[in-house]
Amino acid sequence: MFSRLSSIQPVLLAGSVLIGLVGCTTVGPDYAGAPAVAEQAMKAPRFARDVQDIRDTGDTGGKARTRDSRDTRDEPPAQPGTAAWWTLLNDAPLNALIEQALANSPTLQAAQARLRQSRAALRQQEAQKMPKGSASALAAGVWQAPGTRDDTTLHLYSAGFDATWEADLFGGTRRATEAAAAQAQAVQADLADAQVCLAAEVAQAYASLRAQQQRQALLRATANADAQTLDLTRQRQSRGVSAAEDVEQRLLQGESTQASLADVAAQISAWLDQLALLTGQAPGALDAQLSTTSPHLPVLPQRVAVGDPAGLLQRRPDIRAAERRLAAGQARIGQKEAGYFPKLTLLGDIGLAGTDLGHLLTSKSLALVGVPYLSWNVLDFGRTQAEVRQAEAGRDEALALYQAAVLGALQDANTALSRFGQQRQALVHLQAQQASADRSLALTRQRRQAGAASQLDLLDAQRNRDAAALRTLDGEAALLKDFVSLQKSLGLGWESAVSGNAAASASVSAAVSAKGTTPASTQR
Repeated sequence: MFSRLSSIQPVLLAGSVLIGLVGCTTVGPDYAGAPAVAEQAMKAPRFARDVQDIRDTGDTGGKARTRDSRDTRDEPPAQPGTAAWWTLLNDAPLNALIEQALANSPTLQAAQARLRQSRAALRQQEAQKMPKGSASALAAGVWQAPGTRDDTTLHLYSAGFDATWEADLFGGTRRATEAAAAQAQAVQADLADAQVCLAAEVAQAYASLRAQQQRQALLRATANADAQTLDLTRQRQSRGVSAAEDVEQRLLQGESTQASLADVAAQISAWLDQLALLTGQAPGALDAQLSTTSPHLPVLPQRVAVGDPAGLLQRRPDIRAAERRLAAGQARIGQKEAGYFPKLTLLGDIGLAGTDLGHLLTSKSLALVGVPYLSWNVLDFGRTQAEVRQAEAGRDEALALYQAAVLGALQDANTALSRFGQQRQALVHLQAQQASADRSLALTRQRRQAGAASQLDLLDAQRNRDAAALRTLDGEAALLKDFVSLQKSLGLGWESAVSGNAAASASVSAAVSAKGTTPASTQR
């Protein structure tokens, strides 16, 4: 038995020496991080459209529905203090809805399933580094037919184990594992991005719902005033004070208000169903929870921390996903370049065979085989070269997509900042307009009490006040939606996300914050 073992030692020694000589060689370009994009903009202390200094100043006659009006004009931009930006709105129903959505949304569940797939693919690729082995056993009996020359029974027993291992001489398997790991991290970042989008979508839908519910309350008050106005106008017509066209005008106003009420009711139902869908529930599931007789929009904080472009680059998960796909594309080049070089496979087999079970474990029944197998595609008619060119083109595509992601994130953030700041200014003027309508109504009420104005004058003033309130409501809802869009553009909302798989969320956070971006290396 020992003589047989010694006979395969030269083979094993030769294989070990060959592996040792080239085992540390890894072909293909090394990845050292993504290249700088819009470097000047990224190094700037503020966003180009940073309007966080726009605040309620001047005697406009109204105050925006915001908190904390301290002047921070000369302060440097503050980094966002919390990933769960919705908690800044101090709205318990909104907080509950977003947490529900992050826990139960089918969209996130699909993203989590893709994450599990990518992790399984990574484990599968890592297993390619290890030997493959299989065991076999056989027990057979051969009976001779009666009347034959030898009617004895022949027994055959065998057991064996064989293994194969492809030595990763030029790093093809290592590059494939590197690509699979980067791809898994990209999918993790995709999950984080889905959480960002979902939180923003829930908040947008909630803002629309509350705005429509508040609009419904205002329109009902307007409809009541319309009915009173129509009744008074008909009375005046019967006395010959008002003309028939005055009655028709009041009818027109009333019907217009009723039509608006019907449209608002339909929109309320639609937004309730949208929120149910986003939280993984059936239509109508949230009707009782979100129906209210005193709806209100969340109050925005006066100061909105937006940070700087460098922080945005580290925070946005879509940028992280694009960067990881670039790393995967770079690794695939080396994976394909390994096809230019020979492959060494070590084959080994240990077997026991005999016709007597009692003697199966003796040295005479043992057979050992160890064989190195070298293969080299010296004639592939350009197939490997085509695969390398394909991988290089894939890397170039990933690079372009990364650049687009960075530039798109900058554009997204700056546009959101501009819209938020300008809408905040517009809201101040709308609230000043409403304050003027409130004062006009108060003056008309005083004149009515003094007998200097009619009831119709008072109802008209009330209608004008309600119309101004509706315009202010639209402005407040638009500002709230712009605030949500701003938080989404800053890449907030994924770090504190609730998921059905806590480990998945933790690994996503680690993946997105793990590696910074430095210029890529293309050395081979």
